[in-house]
Amino acid sequence: MLSAREIYSLTEFQRKTREHIARLKETGRPAVLTVNGKAEVVVQDAEAYQDLLDLVDQAEAVIGIQRGLESMARGEGRPLDEALDALRVRAGARLGG
Repeated sequence: MLSAREIYSLTEFQRKTREHIARLKETGRPAVLTVNGKAEVVVQDAEAYQDLLDLVDQAEAVIGIQRGLESMARGEGRPLDEALDALRVRAGARLGG
């Protein structure tokens, strides 16, 4: 969660850009930039942003696995052997086989 210490005006950020970037890199925490007192933009160190994207990817994978397991529990889907056979047939048709 963002704290009051991590909210800065855009003007302040522009005046002290190097200091702010150094702080972003050091802490790994994002900062909210305001324009006319209203939150407008969130800035973040590139490494921390990549970590966030990696977590989103992992969460999406977990959700996909959960949906698949729920689908199988409802009796939907088909056994792996059957699915692979169907893929082989489709691939063979595309390859002229």
